[in-house]
Amino acid sequence: MPAMPKFEMYADAAGKCRWRLKAPNGQIIAASEAYESEVSCKNGIESVKKNAPIAEVIEVEK
Repeated sequence: MPAMPKFEMYADAAGKCRWRLKAPNGQIIAASEAYESEVSCKNGIESVKKNAPIAEVIEVEK
């Protein structure tokens, strides 16, 4: 079976819950803020799954 992208949830050094999205090759392609709870972290993942496919891409001037 080929590798798949995946969300990994983990506790950071401060004990907060975070997620990172990894590409099939293992590279981290997105990472979250720190969440107070696992439920909030999971909600953040669901928000990315829902909103990323419809998000527009814009260029921001430096």
